[in-house]
Amino acid sequence: MNFARAAAIAAILAASGLAACATATPYQPNVRGNSVSGGFTDQRITQDRFRVTFSGNSLTNRDTVERYLLFRAAELTLAQGYDGFVLADREVNRDSRTYYDPPAGRFGGYGFWRPSWRYYGARYGWRSWDPFYSNRFWADDMDMRTVTKFEANAEIVMYRGASPSPASESFNAREVVDNLGPTIVRPEDVRR
Repeated sequence: MNFARAAAIAAILAASGLAACATATPYQPNVRGNSVSGGFTDQRITQDRFRVTFSGNSLTNRDTVERYLLFRAAELTLAQGYDGFVLADREVNRDSRTYYDPPAGRFGGYGFWRPSWRYYGARYGWRSWDPFYSNRFWADDMDMRTVTKFEANAEIVMYRGASPSPASESFNAREVVDNLGPTIVRPEDVRR
């Protein structure tokens, strides 16, 4: 495969990947093949205890990720025939990555070749400079972006009837679904 063809294929794959990420993660199961990445997963631990996770993409803010996690916990509680749940353990993880993109045509039409130099300094001896691994003197020309993704995890314990925990630590599943339901964006809402 020649270089031009490989570059064209890479550009098409990158464009299709960006198109899929052009919207925040809707409320959906996190399965491979979704048009938008992320979603919820849940795993039964015991009869009345589940681990629930919601992963957002780079356009999904922390508040949305936590709200969708709470909604999923309530929805799962009702589906299992329980009235409410208590959050036994909860955490939110943040993954941030910074990307640097050199301006197009900076080094001419040499593909992936980039210059690097070695120089001699009386104090430190031979030193090297590389545009990717050393101090970039053209930093003002670089495109820099930081991508942040959030993932919320909770272990929930479901109950029937009155809550075994103080009211401040427990959630009535029906109330959560009724109150948060209007704020939930589903995949079919995204396609419109």
